[in-house]
Amino acid sequence: MPAHDAAATLPACLRSLRRQTETAWECILVDDGSRDATRAVASAAARDDPRIHVVAIPHGGIVAALEAGLAHCRAPLIARMDADDLMHRERLAAERAALEADPTIAAVGCHVRFFPRRDMTDGLRDYERWLRSIKDAAGVRADAFVECPIAHPSLMIRREVLLALRYRDAGWPEDYDLVLRLLAAGHQIGVVPRRLLAWRDSPDRLTRRHAAYGQDRIVACKAAFLADGFLAGGTEYVLWGHGGTGRALRRALAAHGKRPGYIVEVHPGRVGNRIAGAPVIAPEGLAELPRGRLVASVAGAEARGLIREFLARLGWVELRDFVVAA
Repeated sequence: MPAHDAAATLPACLRSLRRQTETAWECILVDDGSRDATRAVASAAARDDPRIHVVAIPHGGIVAALEAGLAHCRAPLIARMDADDLMHRERLAAERAALEADPTIAAVGCHVRFFPRRDMTDGLRDYERWLRSIKDAAGVRADAFVECPIAHPSLMIRREVLLALRYRDAGWPEDYDLVLRLLAAGHQIGVVPRRLLAWRDSPDRLTRRHAAYGQDRIVACKAAFLADGFLAGGTEYVLWGHGGTGRALRRALAAHGKRPGYIVEVHPGRVGNRIAGAPVIAPEGLAELPRGRLVASVAGAEARGLIREFLARLGWVELRDFVVAA
């Protein structure tokens, strides 16, 4: 549990931890150079509960704090938590049970509920709803390039797996980076389809104020993993969608030497033209093309669902012949 200037939210967070039905836990609480009373709050909690251990480091940011905490973890399962969030009392027990029930799963997350609900944006509600639509490891893998399919504070992972990959600062979100590296390494990430984490939204959230969490960096992250993975076999691919979402991903993929051989569009004014040198075809034109690699990059779950249905009717297999992104 990394904590930086979290004195106001840490007591409630720790109360949610101490009321867990799973009692065999140890909390490595990393004070990341806080300027407020975070360390005093953490130290008082540690005096009251010997399962809480405080590690104080100079302020170095989230990746440095996570790595410092990881170095002190001893248990075979490692759960993530943020100092401003709250856990349902059954979270640790449910996630531990999921991992013990299926040894093929390397990590597991759960569904979340954002709070406070007042002033929540439509975008945040859509993200919460989308996360709830992912219910198993197959869903995590299928939607991995839409958004980060696991809320990082809800993650529980096998220690040996995390020690092999660790956290890194690649210039984009460290949580998304870890999830995509887990999947690229062939690991399965499961989901406990229950809302077991209350995820706090505030103007001070790292995801709102740090450049590494900007939309351009998230797109760069997706492009890097697509280029090294799904699109590694060649330089050309088929791009479905050239709205703002598709354009951004096309430009990011171009930095890795990947370019669209065709662009699929439903807009009749674009069909028959060229975009970025690539012929624009209607979806029906895919039946005339040799089977290649297709990236469907569109906003909106409904549109992605329609694309999946259309490609399935053509006999295209998701994750083999195409991936969806956003």
